Amino acid sequence: MDPLLEQLLAGFVDESQEIYERVTRSLMELEKSPAQGPSFDELARGLHTLKGSAATLGLEELADFAHRMEDVILPLRGSAKPLPATVADAVLKSLDVWMARLRAIAAKGELPELGPSFVLLEKVKPAGAGTPKKKNGAGKNGKGRTAPETPAASVPPPPEVAPAQAPATSPAEPAPAPAAPDEAQGDSWRVTTRQVIALLHEVERLREVRLRVEERRRELEKAILQLDRLGIQAETAEARALLLGVRRSLGADGEEAADIVASMEEGLKAISTVPVRTVLDPLRRAVRDLCKATGKQARLAVVGAEVSLDRRVIEQLRGPLIHLVRNAVDHGLEMPDVREARGKHPEGALTIRVEQQGNMLFIEVGDDGAGLDLEQIREAALRRALVAPEELANMSIQQLHQLIFRPGFSTRTEATEFSGRGVGLDVVRNQIQALQGHVEVQSVAGQGARFVLTLPADLGSSPVLVVRCGEHQLGVPMAAVESSRAARSKDLRVGRSRVQLDHREQLIPVQDLGAVVGLRQPEVPADGQPLLILQAQGRRLALSVDEVLGDRELVIRPLPADVRELPAYQGAATLARGELVLILRPDFLVSSERRAESGLASTRRALVVDDSLTARALHRTALETGGYLVHTASNGRQALEQLRHSAYDVMVCDIGMDEMDGYELTAAVRQRAETDSMPILLVSARDSDSDRQRGMAVGADGFLTKKECVSGRLLSEVSTVIARRKGAA
Repeated sequence: MDPLLEQLLAGFVDESQEIYERVTRSLMELEKSPAQGPSFDELARGLHTLKGSAATLGLEELADFAHRMEDVILPLRGSAKPLPATVADAVLKSLDVWMARLRAIAAKGELPELGPSFVLLEKVKPAGAGTPKKKNGAGKNGKGRTAPETPAASVPPPPEVAPAQAPATSPAEPAPAPAAPDEAQGDSWRVTTRQVIALLHEVERLREVRLRVEERRRELEKAILQLDRLGIQAETAEARALLLGVRRSLGADGEEAADIVASMEEGLKAISTVPVRTVLDPLRRAVRDLCKATGKQARLAVVGAEVSLDRRVIEQLRGPLIHLVRNAVDHGLEMPDVREARGKHPEGALTIRVEQQGNMLFIEVGDDGAGLDLEQIREAALRRALVAPEELANMSIQQLHQLIFRPGFSTRTEATEFSGRGVGLDVVRNQIQALQGHVEVQSVAGQGARFVLTLPADLGSSPVLVVRCGEHQLGVPMAAVESSRAARSKDLRVGRSRVQLDHREQLIPVQDLGAVVGLRQPEVPADGQPLLILQAQGRRLALSVDEVLGDRELVIRPLPADVRELPAYQGAATLARGELVLILRPDFLVSSERRAESGLASTRRALVVDDSLTARALHRTALETGGYLVHTASNGRQALEQLRHSAYDVMVCDIGMDEMDGYELTAAVRQRAETDSMPILLVSARDSDSDRQRGMAVGADGFLTKKECVSGRLLSEVSTVIARRKGAA
């Protein structure tokens, strides 16, 4: 067995044990009730999933074994009588042997003999329920994909009964019971998902405690600064030395706590999640085997396989994805000669896209085949009496598409090795609904079909590239990042209204991330500045950022309800030390070129400079209400950097900032010819005549207290200082 598939075998054993128990319960119930209803559907789905999953892992004999059990059970669907006792007994004994052989394969032990079980099943098979016909390459051209069965991979002819030998497990011997959930097995324990989630919540609490420790350290620094302002005195020297020691200790403890949080988070993530590729990679083999069996050609492409999900969710997604991919080959893709006649490449394209937005997961399975054939859907619905003729006549296209999720639906008139049994997409829908998700189908005749699975991802994480833009840290999903490079002037084509990059003999648009998210005016990338080459929705874009901080595996949480509709962001995440990172939407970024012109057309721009995030947000909101395009800076150095690249109609600046206060920044601005006439409004926490006079002396045009800003005077005062400066000019 392929090493990758061998790694998945243990999970398949656990999954099969659960299916085995459900099928056993259904069989015993159907011995006493008619062979129809939910119990029969559960029985049929269980056998079908065992067959398809075994084939996907290359366990051809087990797939054929489950196929033979289906041949015994499915012809009895809809009977008003209970299952015959001989049938139920034969299938139960065969299930025991099936599980015993699977466990022996996983343990690399002696394999139980299958021949006696094959003979037993053949004896109880209903009359006329012969082995399904196999499709050949010259068969039906797959026009219209509606039947959703999970076809088994091509299997060898039934093995002949081997000479009698002692089987590892007697056919009548029940399969071993699964271990209790809390039972230790070897060097591992089984824990519930609820326990893992509870631990993750505790890690979140620990992160909050670390942030509070950091806040206490900052408060200590303020106290030390207060002592420093009093000068070195004997009365305060001892207290100052003590506070310095506590500050150092708190800093060290905070760093250690941050490392512990990061380590625990990574450990829990490793325990509770696995990459989606563990489910998607084996599908390539399934596509190959099915193409060989049907005479079709197909290539499977996977996007977003790096996304990590809850192990439980991964296991429950395996069955639905097998169904969808195999249906796409069997029912969606046309034969090579038919595709060529329709102007298509003889090799069909299958695509699986995985994307996490906030705490929602989107999985899209699409093909470029014939699409859903509405006429075949109507005919199959009437033939199988799924809906009344008058109701069918009034159905919309979307309602007709939904019929393919009905139990028993199939457009095949004859059962084949791969389809025609009426067990398929209802399995997909039920399993996704069990995960609190839903399934949508979209189809264009002659162009293909797409199935989109949407479900919550409580424990999932996504690879994100964290970048810096000004003072802000932002995240770009790695699935959209094609490559990165440094900007070079010789590769840039700078025009009056746009910048382009010569990238691999193509000119692609260049956008400044700060301008795209409204943090500053557009800037031409400087030599050596990082450029990210993004690709989404068939478009390519070069995105300039200030710094690339590295890739991270982050748990993306949805934004609060009142800002969830922001088009630029799909959610937010926190880094190990508590820093908030907003996660950008790739589709928003690649479509930013059209929005850039409207941003450049704005004639009123304001720069807000304040070291308080709350104050910046307050001033920005007030000015945007007045129609200003607002950019922000958290200190004087960032403000001067912004002013070197952008022009503003007014600057609103706080006085009490570290490193460079508002007076020093105003004086520096007035010394530059480009900004000496820009109106400047100073804001202070204190209402002092001396502060006002000092501000006017260094060149400020106005003065407001923060209390006056809160009361709503900021916008009117900004208009006043702009008018005053224009009048003076």
